[in-house]
Amino acid sequence: MCLEIFYLIWLDANANGKETRDTEQKLRSIINNLKKFQDVKQCQKYIEERSKNDRLVMIVSGQFGREIVPSIHKLRQVISIYVYCFDKVRNKQWSDKFAKVKAVVTELGELIARIKADHKIQKIVEEPLSINIFTTGGTSTTGVNGQFVFSQILIDCLLRLKTTKADKKELIDHCKQQYQGNSAELSNLREFREDYSSEKALWWYTRESFFYKTLNAALRNQNIHIIFLFRGFISDIHRQLKAYQANDTLRVYRSQMISSNELETLRQSCDQFISINSFFSTSIDKEQALSFLNSCDVGDNIEPVLFEIDANPALVTSKPFADVSPYSEFTDESEVLFMLGSIFRLQNVKRSSDGRVWIVRMTLCSDDEHDLKKVLIYMKQQLGSGETDLETFGKLLWEMGKLDLAEKYFIRFLEQLPLNNPLLARLYEDLAKVAAQKGDYDKCMEWRQKAIAIGPNQPTFNSKSTIPKQSNSTGKFIE
Repeated sequence: MCLEIFYLIWLDANANGKETRDTEQKLRSIINNLKKFQDVKQCQKYIEERSKNDRLVMIVSGQFGREIVPSIHKLRQVISIYVYCFDKVRNKQWSDKFAKVKAVVTELGELIARIKADHKIQKIVEEPLSINIFTTGGTSTTGVNGQFVFSQILIDCLLRLKTTKADKKELIDHCKQQYQGNSAELSNLREFREDYSSEKALWWYTRESFFYKTLNAALRNQNIHIIFLFRGFISDIHRQLKAYQANDTLRVYRSQMISSNELETLRQSCDQFISINSFFSTSIDKEQALSFLNSCDVGDNIEPVLFEIDANPALVTSKPFADVSPYSEFTDESEVLFMLGSIFRLQNVKRSSDGRVWIVRMTLCSDDEHDLKKVLIYMKQQLGSGETDLETFGKLLWEMGKLDLAEKYFIRFLEQLPLNNPLLARLYEDLAKVAAQKGDYDKCMEWRQKAIAIGPNQPTFNSKSTIPKQSNSTGKFIE
C-alpha cells in the first residue's frame, strides 16, 4: 500500500530509454513514486483516475505537452508541470498561458533543481491537513466528537506502549519495500538502522527522507499499524519537544492550500476546537509563509489559507511545542513544531486586507480547556497510568469499531506471551468476543474452546474491558 500522496509523472517518447535510469534515481530522491508513460492517452487516463487527494507533478516533452496540458491543467490533483524539451523559445509560446507550467527547461540539472526547490514548498502547502473538529451546541454528533476523543486517547496509549526490536525491524522492512529501487532512500534506511538514537529524533523528522515522508503519510491517512510501528520514534520526538519547550508566547504561521469545501467547514467552525492528527509545522516568519502561497497556483475551488496561531506555553500540559531550528537538519529555518494531537480553538476566518488569502486565526488550548475535559479524564483513567500493553491497545481499537485491527493486536500479544501466562485466557476471551461481533461464530467457538482448555482457575469470561463502551462513555458526555 502506497502512503505518499505525491507522484511524479514523466511523459516522453524516450522515457523508458536506458540513459534515463540515472535520471530516475535523481528524481526518485525527491518524489519516490515515479510513473513513466510514452503514450498520451494512457497517461491522461492515469491522471484522471487518480484521487483528488493525490498530488501529481508532471514532466512532459514539448510535443506531448502541447497535446495533454490543455486537457489536464484544471484537474485538482495536478499541481505543477515542467516542460523538458530541446526548443525552449517555441515551447514557452504555448505553455505561458498555463499557470501550472512552472518552467520550460532544456538542461537536466536545471529540471531536477527546479523540481526539488518547488517540492520543498509543495510539501508544506499542498499536503492535506488531517484534522478533527469538536463541535459544541445542538448540531454535535457522538460520531464526530467521538473521533476527536479517540484520536486523543490513541496518542496517549501509544506513547505509553513499549516498543520492541521486532517493531523497528518490521518498520524498516516495510520502508524497504516502499522504496525498493530508490538508492538514495535505501541508503538513508541503512543509516537509520545503524545510527538512529533518541537524541536525533527531531533531526530525522526534519530531514528530507523516508522517515518524515512515511510518518507524515501514516498520520495523515490514519494508518494505525504504521503509526503503531513508529510509536517509539513518536515518543522520542515528544520527549525532545518537552525538553526544548518554548518559554515565551509565540505567534506562528502556517500556509496551506485547501479546497473551498474545507474552507467553508472552517468558517462554520468558529469558536470550536480543532485537533491536528499529525505533527504541525509552523514558522515564526509571516512573510516567508506568505511567500509559499504566492508561488502556488490558485485553481478552481482552491483557496490559499494562512493559519495565524498564538501559542502560550503556560497552557501546555501534554502537547508541547518548540522552536526546532537548532535541532533540525535545516538550522536556518524558523520552524516551530507542535506535538501530534495538539488542540486549538478556532477564533475566526477572514479575508486578508488585500483580499489575496484567507486568514485562519487559532489559539493553542490546554487539555483542560475544552468541553471534552470530563470524557478525556475519564477515559485516561480507564487506561490507567504508567506503561500500557497490546491488550489495552486492542480494546481501544475495538471501541473505535476497528475490529480487524483489534484482533490483529490481540493475536500479536498472544504470540509474545509464554504458554503459562495468566493473560492468555483473557486474550482468548477478547478474541472470541471480537469474532462474535464480526459474525464469525465458528471462530468465536474456537477461541472460547482455547480459553476453557486453559482451566477454570484462570480469569476468562468475567473480565471487563479497560476501555468503556463508546455508548456508555463518549456518548454520555457529548450528547
